[in-house]
Amino acid sequence: MDANTRTEEQPLIETDAVIVGAGPVGLFQVFELGLLEIKAHVIDSLAYPGGQCVELYPDKPIYDIPAVPVCTGQELTDSLLKQIQPFGATFHLGQEVTVVRQEADGRFHVETSKGTRLLTKTVFIAGGVGSFQPRTLKVDGIEKFDGTQLHYRVKNPAVFAGRNLLVVGGGDSALDWALNVAQAGPHQAESVILVHRRDGFRAAPASVAKMRALCEAYEMQFMVGQVSGFEETDGRLTQVKVTGGDGVTRTVPLDMLLVFFGLSPKLGPIAEWGLDLERKQIVVDTEKFQTSVPGIFAVGDINTYPGKKKLILSGFHEAALAAFGASPIVFPEKRVLLQYTTTSPKLHKVLGVESPVFD
Repeated sequence: MDANTRTEEQPLIETDAVIVGAGPVGLFQVFELGLLEIKAHVIDSLAYPGGQCVELYPDKPIYDIPAVPVCTGQELTDSLLKQIQPFGATFHLGQEVTVVRQEADGRFHVETSKGTRLLTKTVFIAGGVGSFQPRTLKVDGIEKFDGTQLHYRVKNPAVFAGRNLLVVGGGDSALDWALNVAQAGPHQAESVILVHRRDGFRAAPASVAKMRALCEAYEMQFMVGQVSGFEETDGRLTQVKVTGGDGVTRTVPLDMLLVFFGLSPKLGPIAEWGLDLERKQIVVDTEKFQTSVPGIFAVGDINTYPGKKKLILSGFHEAALAAFGASPIVFPEKRVLLQYTTTSPKLHKVLGVESPVFD
């Protein structure tokens, strides 16, 4: 039931903070706010926490999280959920924020597509690239295989084991997954063919070099061309037509088709909240990552400022400063002190751990 069809209004929830987005940066925002005793509600359009890390590459390795040599997107999400347990954040999943309206007392009235209503002192936008959808393959009729033999996202790589795969794209996702399933391992495919419209790639040079080495070793193939048609038998996708740069169309048999053309980010309702935007990103300051509307902060990939780098670790830094920026709004009479989780008895109490005894 959405906001347009509900028959009775849901009760208004009062809170200190609303976080829009339950990806890694949104989850860490819960932690940083919790250390300052700021209670948060988290809203996400996905049905589970983790954002893009879980939706797009739950099993892909991540190497640039400080002190964690390697982890998957799912493992990172699980660790963050464990880390924020002491703060008891409330999650509203599978719903999108539809209304953000500032009231006369300075607080924000927030509503979601499922009729959830909140009155909050602060709002933190941690929505990654916003509402994102994969760019699809433009071949008439092929959408009927979406989710069965045609995949734009990899949720369970085990389904590709022992299959004949055609991977389409020239970016990191296409190369990463082609390499992942071409090499020996639990998800190894029977055969892998990578198709890209040209011989140049947007992916990391090391991945391209590895792909070419596997091709030379006959462990996978690469074709220059574009998918222009398909053939089916008894309702199953059996072959695709690949038109090369030479104008010749070749028929390629396959079991599964993986397409990685990137994402089409859409800010959705956020674009109507009256915030200063630059190229579909939210402009923030670098002192507290506040937007053009006092009390609304933006952290992670959705914001922009001079020198911005779209890295998870940058988002973690932004979340820490945003929490300190919000504290005077939530607790106007309270002095904000910088304390350390290593030595602060107060933070140990907030975290629910015993204070260590140092000799």
